[in-house]
Amino acid sequence: METGNSKCFFMNLTCSALKKGALIMNKKKVAFICVHNSCRSQIAEALGKKMASETFESYSAGTEIKPCINQDAVRLMKKIYGIDMEAEGQHSKLISDLPEVDLMISMGCNVGCPFVGREFDDNWELEDPTGKEDE
Repeated sequence: METGNSKCFFMNLTCSALKKGALIMNKKKVAFICVHNSCRSQIAEALGKKMASETFESYSAGTEIKPCINQDAVRLMKKIYGIDMEAEGQHSKLISDLPEVDLMISMGCNVGCPFVGREFDDNWELEDPTGKEDE
């Protein structure tokens, strides 16, 4: 195979792999942030890992921590998505426990606005589901 043809072949192979999600270099790190890191941000981390792990790395954290993940969130994620967040090793973490991330997304400020030392890249403004009925 000629050098020019080899180069085209590998470029086409790389492009094809990228389109199929098989080859992603330098995946972005995305952090989902809320105050307690026990419900909304934990759900976002778990769903990101399940549905978009080939595109970005998912993390969650808060400005405060709880002793465990919200048990309603754990139960519903198992029931609806088959994800056992606790078995997957998820636990409440502080923002300072995160690696350096590329994007920070706030879950919403209706409980309190977490301070992360910079502006959020996005604010999803999700209502805190703690204590609410299953829908």
